[in-house]
Amino acid sequence: MAKITRPILKIRDLTLRDGQQSLFATRMNQATIDKLLPYYEDANFYIMEVWGGAVPDSVMRYLDESPWDRLRIVSKAMDSKSGHPKSLLSALSRGRNLFGYVPYPNSVLEGFYKEAIDNGLNVMRIFDALNDIDNVKESIRLINSLGGIADGAVCYTVDPKQEVKEEPSGFMGKLKSMFGSKPAEPEKIFTDNYFVEKAKAMEALGAKIITLKDMAGLVNPSRAASIISALKANVKVPVDFHTHCTPGYGLASALMAIINGVDILDTNIWWFGGGSAAPAIELIYIFCQRLGVEVEVNMEAVGRIRKELFNARKALADFDLNRDKMPIDFDPLNDTLPAEIAALFDTAISFAFAGDEEGLLETCHKIEAYFHFPKPNELVKTAEVPGGMYSNMVAQLKQLKSEDLLEDAMRLIPMVRRDAGLIPLVTPTSQIVGSQAVLVALDRKNGKPDYTTTNNQFISLVKGEYGKTPVPVDPAFREKITGSPIEKAYDVSSYKKPENPTLSDMGGMPLASNNEEMLLLELLPSVANGFLRKRRSEEYNAQKAEEVVETVAEVAPKEESEPITGPTLVAPMGGRIISVNVKDGQTVKKGELLLVYEAMKMENDVEASNDAVIKRVLVSEGDVVNTDSPLIEFQD
Repeated sequence: MAKITRPILKIRDLTLRDGQQSLFATRMNQATIDKLLPYYEDANFYIMEVWGGAVPDSVMRYLDESPWDRLRIVSKAMDSKSGHPKSLLSALSRGRNLFGYVPYPNSVLEGFYKEAIDNGLNVMRIFDALNDIDNVKESIRLINSLGGIADGAVCYTVDPKQEVKEEPSGFMGKLKSMFGSKPAEPEKIFTDNYFVEKAKAMEALGAKIITLKDMAGLVNPSRAASIISALKANVKVPVDFHTHCTPGYGLASALMAIINGVDILDTNIWWFGGGSAAPAIELIYIFCQRLGVEVEVNMEAVGRIRKELFNARKALADFDLNRDKMPIDFDPLNDTLPAEIAALFDTAISFAFAGDEEGLLETCHKIEAYFHFPKPNELVKTAEVPGGMYSNMVAQLKQLKSEDLLEDAMRLIPMVRRDAGLIPLVTPTSQIVGSQAVLVALDRKNGKPDYTTTNNQFISLVKGEYGKTPVPVDPAFREKITGSPIEKAYDVSSYKKPENPTLSDMGGMPLASNNEEMLLLELLPSVANGFLRKRRSEEYNAQKAEEVVETVAEVAPKEESEPITGPTLVAPMGGRIISVNVKDGQTVKKGELLLVYEAMKMENDVEASNDAVIKRVLVSEGDVVNTDSPLIEFQD
């Protein structure tokens, strides 16, 4: 059996952040995490990813919990006084977009990074969804200056598939065949050198780790080998490989990365691995044993975490797409594999060293099938989307009762991506493109032209406010979407810090009570507003508890609502009403903003399609509406 010359592999455990985000839509609550943390103390992971990404948004939005409390609790648990090795804690930052969905000024970046590091964060993995270096340089500088470790992540993506068009028959077809008039091969954009140059630029800015971030799991084994070896030859800092198993490449590509010298590998623990998440560390451990590679992790402690994670996964059944076909239980330290399965690991290694990608993939799929990990997702592979984006779309569409749109929306993603400048798909661009693909699917379902309905963030992306796209957006398409063919960058000087309102119905207390809450309000104003109102309400009610005098209020009988008889504006997609800009009896002009609603985490403007008089506004701020729900009734 072949061995490799660099016999040590460090592990970044993703279980508590990216693992649960990819498989369970970031729904693991703090009580569950609290049960897991004592088992992590002895695990000796080099890095534990525990924060950032979707966590600040999701724990407020879905769990009614504080993201700052989550970071503090994890940090305190891992700050061992007993002499055990402490894992570095990491978070994922979207560079200029931080943990949100729009670009933010340096003051917001610095505020969040300082608060995060003060609360125990060590490593900040920084990426930009467009691989625009200008969007990460300030984050790298700030993290280093504040005492953190800047991890520069280059987002992997692929060139678009060439469309195959049927050759004409008859005389012209023969002529084309004779003279070879095939369309010219398009220029390759995402070459190995593209990723190396991005990595070198991040290292020059001060990145202490370089990550190849394959959020969609599209790095096949041969590309993993070529890119990782190229990175190792061109940067001096440690190289990390992050991938997912969604389309079926993850395990095989992780093996190739190990063979080609990767320093750090991102994995999940068994019940949170495979499928749309990163590979399971247990399978990586078996490969490393056969390669003579030491995995710098206490696998006995990992086994204790694994047992507790089984219960954690059971508690997440409502969000588990594979709850009826979970992997079989397996302990690599104590369970003996059947001889034919054990041989598959050796066969896979032989194929890897021989560069036989087809044989390697087939063998790794047999290994995963034996353990009952999900099969490769061909729909995801074709649409070229991240696993987290896929699981989030499923969860969102299920919540909106629009599941029938999933397959159509997935097929539209490559088109939307090309139209928007061939952008990589990673949050926030994955959310923007995913939401826009759903809107195009709705347009088609309703017999409307593509892009009749657009979300605000897609407009900003096409306009240029998110940064430079890998290839320029067609000016004609930009004009169609934004009203102007001219590219316009985001102007951070125009950023307006949200007000911290006083709540008159709660004794005049401010909505945000401290700096960390104000940062949440700046970053995620819509979701933080509701979250903080609940906290203030709890505090106010607690203050008034001793003063409460029981009273009995007579409840007036509810009036029957007047039936709708006039033309109506209906919700293009289910979501929550953020603001209503008009009132009953108002005359509106075509193109005038009527209301703003949030769907798929995107804010969407709804404008008047023609001049009209509003008879009734049927919704209020904060209402949750389904697709096709009436929003406004107009006069006949």
